[in-house]
Amino acid sequence: MSPIQLTRTLPADATDAALRADVLHGLTRHPKTLPPKWFYDARGSELFEEITRLPEYYPTRAEREILVARASGIAAASGAQTLVELGSGSSEKTRYLLDALPALHSYVPVDVSESALRGAAETLLAERPDLSIHALIADFTDGLTLPDTPGPRLVAFLGGTIGNLLPDERAVFLKSARSLLSPGDALLLGTDLVKDEETLVAAYDDAAGVTAAFNKNVLTVVDRELGADFDPADFDHVALWDPKREWIEMRLRARRALTVKIPELDLVVPFTAGEELRTEISAKFRKEGIRGELASAGLTLTQWWTDSADRFAVSLATAV
Repeated sequence: MSPIQLTRTLPADATDAALRADVLHGLTRHPKTLPPKWFYDARGSELFEEITRLPEYYPTRAEREILVARASGIAAASGAQTLVELGSGSSEKTRYLLDALPALHSYVPVDVSESALRGAAETLLAERPDLSIHALIADFTDGLTLPDTPGPRLVAFLGGTIGNLLPDERAVFLKSARSLLSPGDALLLGTDLVKDEETLVAAYDDAAGVTAAFNKNVLTVVDRELGADFDPADFDHVALWDPKREWIEMRLRARRALTVKIPELDLVVPFTAGEELRTEISAKFRKEGIRGELASAGLTLTQWWTDSADRFAVSLATAV
């Protein structure tokens, strides 16, 4: 069995430092915000897996449909010998691409979680003992240096995660992704598409309340890690469609006036009754908008695949 190479580019205390900085910045501004990456502790990850199986939450199924149907086309168009996956997590969706890339030599998963990387790599190697895996413990939004692996490279950013970035952040990310590409390399991007408001809101506010629990879990993370005294029962889950910006916002709305203490930051945070804390945006896209954002980053849209209901898209772009 091939060994797993693991390279850490994040300091060991980077996660703790980032959480402190994000909470301090987000809870002292108006309106208050917290980044969605803090949903994903062990419990949050379990809740998200449950969300992906809900009838209202279509993105995961729609993207999987595309990957199953189009993996061979993606492989043919990219000719990749190295697959780089940003925010790889469990690498579950990656299997469709790995199976379709006959010339694949190396897989480079990139994630901030060492445990997720090790678990996914060990599972993949048990199934594919000849695959070379070089995992990177890194924050792909903060610059990235890839290991020396054979080209062409296919850099994949799936799940619609790019929608969690604000427009300026997306521009920075896409330019950073472009910097990873050499001639012949390509970017594979998953994006959720604009559709009717009812479908979009239901996907982020399911009848069973799983997304509400997922949203409130960020408060539990802050309580545990920073000694805060948030009570999730003091907040209501809110999901709203912003038609002007074409994104969903998830928020937590205070049910009453309250004060939260965060001893680790020596911070006291007041909330008025009805005040909202934004925890996520999830932008939805149109083909021409994606084409324009890619072009601004020096990338050319070359392939565009959607699911059978035109709910989600996976696109391939190459360096200009």
